[in-house]
Amino acid sequence: MIDKLGRNIRYLRLSLTERCQLRCEYCRADSGECPKQSELSTEEVLRIVRVVASLGIDKIRLTGGEPLLRTDIVEIVRGIAHIPSITEINLTTNALRLPELAGPLKEAGLTRVNISIDSLDPDKFRAMTGGGNLETVLAGIREAVRVSLAPVKLNAVVMRGKNDDEIGDFIELTKDQPIDMRFIELMPMGEHAQDDSRVPTDEILARFPQLQPMAPRYPGQPSSDYQVPGYLGRVGFISPISHKFCGDCNRIRITSDGMLRPCLGNNAEVSLKDALKAGDDTELYNTIFEAIRLKPTGHCFDETFLTSRNMSKIGG
Repeated sequence: MIDKLGRNIRYLRLSLTERCQLRCEYCRADSGECPKQSELSTEEVLRIVRVVASLGIDKIRLTGGEPLLRTDIVEIVRGIAHIPSITEINLTTNALRLPELAGPLKEAGLTRVNISIDSLDPDKFRAMTGGGNLETVLAGIREAVRVSLAPVKLNAVVMRGKNDDEIGDFIELTKDQPIDMRFIELMPMGEHAQDDSRVPTDEILARFPQLQPMAPRYPGQPSSDYQVPGYLGRVGFISPISHKFCGDCNRIRITSDGMLRPCLGNNAEVSLKDALKAGDDTELYNTIFEAIRLKPTGHCFDETFLTSRNMSKIGG
């Protein structure tokens, strides 16, 4: 579907839960638990995907929180895979349950995974994630590679004084493995809304001049891709602050409690709850159609941006 600015909106990031086993400080450092009862049901998830597919969206990313905490995750993936016009089903995960679920998810129709990994030091990883086990994550990465959820993409949110000393180690992961290592600029949300923890992409590129630019894998991708000559994998930079890419944005988000958010860096939301109660999909179709049509020109991260929802509540 084409929005008012002529952007072709083809990509839905659909959050399945706010719940997570970890407490990453840039996502949800608070210790409060999220209400499971407010989550979209399996049928509501599949109904939403069928409607957005009829509007021209063909790429789905399942997010959270941690989507693998949903006991129906394989059923959801299989149901989406049976919608003919959906060409790609991806998932963002902390990988703690991936060792046992990578195979069943691949068989159900999952295309690939993005895995969050903010440190390669076990103690630092545990501190940054509020108790995460690095070895389990590494086992999940190995299993995802083994079952060909490819390309496996690893995401690290770079934070000054926390993990910016590990950037070279992360880049080396791409030497002998067909993975994409992606560095994400810290966004001004939550407790890091107005501090100096962000490490700009240009600073990293200046430190690692061996990285050579590469063509994007597909139009509208959020990352700028690079590669060390001779390495198997890629290095990507997602830079919403220093290199704004709103003009090519092709995505919308739906939260786990049924709110459609046309832009991550804009607080405008549209509820789908009443439309989901209707007997047919007409109201749901019209609500989503209008929200896409009025998608904002760009995000507000370069202004004084405050949001009541942290990343786990919006969908990472």
